[in-house]
Amino acid sequence: MTAVPCATGLERPARLRDETRRFALESLRGKYGDEARSRPAVSLDHIENFDALSPDERCALAVETIARDCPLRFVDGELVTGSATLGAAIDHVIPAFRDGRPVFSSVSHVTLGFHKILTLGLDGIEEELKKHADKPYTAYLTRAAEAFRLWHGRILSKSAEKNPLCHALLERVPLRPAETFHEAVQSLWLTFAFTRLTGNWSGIGRIDEMLGPYLERDLAAGRITLDDAREILAHFFIKGCEWIVSHTPVGSGDAQHYQNIVLSGIDAEGRDVTNAVTYLVLDVIEELGISDYPVTVRLNSHSDPRLLTRVAEVVRYGGGIVAVYNEDLILSSLASVGYPPEEARRFANDGCWEVQIPGKTYFIYGPFDGYTLLMRDVLGLPDHPRHFDSYDELWTAYADRLRTHADETFRAVADGRGHFDENGTWVWRNSGPPCPVISLFTEGCAENGRSYYEGGPVYTVFSPHIGGAPDAGNSLHAIDRLCFRDKLVSFDDLMEILKNDWEGAEPLRRYAMERIPYYGNDDDEADSYVSRILDTFADAVLAHAHETPLLFIPGVSTFGRQIEWAPLRTPSPMGTKKCAILSGNASPTPGTDTEGATAVVKSYCKADLKKQVSGAALDIRLHPTSVSGENGAAALAALYRTFVALNGFFMQTDIIDSSVLLAAREHPEEYKTLSVRVSGWNARFVTLNREWQDMIIQRTSGGTV
Repeated sequence: MTAVPCATGLERPARLRDETRRFALESLRGKYGDEARSRPAVSLDHIENFDALSPDERCALAVETIARDCPLRFVDGELVTGSATLGAAIDHVIPAFRDGRPVFSSVSHVTLGFHKILTLGLDGIEEELKKHADKPYTAYLTRAAEAFRLWHGRILSKSAEKNPLCHALLERVPLRPAETFHEAVQSLWLTFAFTRLTGNWSGIGRIDEMLGPYLERDLAAGRITLDDAREILAHFFIKGCEWIVSHTPVGSGDAQHYQNIVLSGIDAEGRDVTNAVTYLVLDVIEELGISDYPVTVRLNSHSDPRLLTRVAEVVRYGGGIVAVYNEDLILSSLASVGYPPEEARRFANDGCWEVQIPGKTYFIYGPFDGYTLLMRDVLGLPDHPRHFDSYDELWTAYADRLRTHADETFRAVADGRGHFDENGTWVWRNSGPPCPVISLFTEGCAENGRSYYEGGPVYTVFSPHIGGAPDAGNSLHAIDRLCFRDKLVSFDDLMEILKNDWEGAEPLRRYAMERIPYYGNDDDEADSYVSRILDTFADAVLAHAHETPLLFIPGVSTFGRQIEWAPLRTPSPMGTKKCAILSGNASPTPGTDTEGATAVVKSYCKADLKKQVSGAALDIRLHPTSVSGENGAAALAALYRTFVALNGFFMQTDIIDSSVLLAAREHPEEYKTLSVRVSGWNARFVTLNREWQDMIIQRTSGGTV
C-alpha cells in the first residue's frame, strides 16, 4: 500500500519500509499537528515588569522560555528527532504569549544559512560570535544560541531512553560539525526545527549541496547504503509535515510555511552539485507525495538528460511539488545587478520562489495589480472614462503610470528602511520586530551589529512585483484592434460599453473573446503587448536599483492575489466582465490560451525575463493524458529543455485532471491528501475555499506538450 494516493492514476513505487510509510500517513493525517495545536504557546506572564523591557530583551526572554518550557516529542521508530511542538508557530507568530496573546510576529520569505551548522556546529558559531562581542547586538545572538543549546540538551537527556539511535547522533550534533550523513541530516533537521519552534518560516535551501558530500563519503567507506540513506531522508520529509492538522480551516490552503528546497545546479566554483541526495529526494517525493517541501530544480543548458527525465517522471504524479529554475538566465540576471559570480551561483529562494542568496539576505516584495493600474488609473473606468485619440497616446499614458508607480514605491520603501546622514552615510532604520534566531543564522548580522530587519544581512532587498500584466497586455491589444486598427467601435463607445459591463454588446464581446489572439498562443503580435509592459516596468524599477544600499529589483507574481483583486476589477476590453479572476503570475488569462503548453512557454519567454531579477513565475497545468505512456516523461523533459533554451525564469508544472478536482470538492473526505500547486506553495486541495478551488480549476488548462 502506498502512503499517498496519486490523482493522476500512476501507481507510486514502494521502496520505503512499512514503518516509514505508516509514520508518513500519521503526519499527513494531522496527528502531530493536532498535538501542537493542543499546546499553542508558552506563557510569559511570570516575568515581572515585562512590558517595561526593550523589545530585544522581551524577545530574548520569549525564545529562552520556549526552549526551556516547550513540550518534547519522540516518535517510535523515527530516524531523526526534535519537533516544533507549539501550535501558535503555525500562525506566523513567536509562540510565547503574554495575557493570552502573542507578543511578536515572526519571519518568513527567508532561507537561512543552515550550512554553517553542518560545517561549524553550534560550538563554532558561538566562537564566531565572540569575535563580535564588542557589538551590543551580539548579546542577543548569543542568547539565541544558548537557547538552542538548552533545547538540544533537554532533547539529548530524554533521548537516551526514548530514542537511543538519535541519542548517539545528538551527543555530537548539532554542537559539533557533522561527520556522517545521518549526523548531517539530524543536525540540519534539529536546527531547522528550532527556527520553526520559535515561530519562523524559513526555506531549507540547497539540501543536496549540503548533504551530498556526507553521503558520498559514507557510501565510499561502506558505512551506509542508498536504501538506508533514502529512509533517513524520508524521515526528514515526514518530520516537515508536523504542522498539518486534521481539520484545517479552509482558505488559501495549508502547507504555506515556506520550507522550500532547491536541488541541483552549480556551486560557487561552478561545479555541478547533482549527487545521490538529489535523486533520493526525488525518490521520496515520488513515493510519499509529501508536498510540504515544495522543490525547485535548477536546470541549465548542460543538465544531465537523466536528471530532466527523473524530474519529469516525478512531476507526472501531480501535486505540483516540483518546479524548475533556468539557472543560466538567473545567473545572468543576478550578475546584471552586481552580484559577484560566486555569490550568484549560490542562489536559492526565499522559501517561496523569489531568488535570493541563502543565509545572507533580507527580502521582501511589494505586489501590485498592473491591470487595475491601466483600467482605473489610466482609462478612468468605471466612473470617469478618459478619451485617447490613438493607441500610442494610450500606451504612453500607461507606461508613465508604471514608471510613477515604481518611483513612488521606491521612495516609500527607501524612506522606511533608512536615510543618508549629513556625511552621505546610509543609516539603517529598524523595520520589523526583534528576530534574534533569524539573525543568528544570517551572515552579516553579527558582523554589522544589526538585526535582520535593520540592514544586518549582507543583502537587503526589496522587490516590487507586477501582477495582472497578461490581463493588461491583452486589454491593450483588444483596444488597439477594436478601436484603432479594425475600427469596429469608437474608443469612447467602447469605454461606455465597459462602464456598463458589456450590457447590450454581446456580439462585440464575443468577437473580442474569440477573434483576437491573446498572450499565451505563441502569437508575436499578441505577446508583444505583455512583453512591453514587463520590460517597461522592469526598467522603471532598475533605474533605482543602486540609489541606496537597499537593492531594488523587479519581479512578476500574484501569489493568488488575483482572487483578492477581483472585487475591484473592471470589465476588460478582451471580453471579461467585472470582478473576474484573471491571470496568475506571468501566466495567460484563463481561457485565452488554446495552443498548448509549448506555446505558453514560448509566449512567456518573449519578454526579457533577465530583467525580472527576483523572479517571474509561469504556471502550467497539464492533463495526465498529455504526459502518459512511454513518451510522456520524454515530452515533459522536452518542455523543460524548451523552457531553458528560450530563457525562461521559473516554471511550476502541475499534472491534474479537473474531474478529479471536482470530485475532491464534492467528497473532500476521500481526497484529504490531494495536493495542488497554488502559486509559490502547495496546498491540499480540500483546504482551499471555493474561490481558491475555482481558480485552480479554471487556470491554464494546458494541453498536449
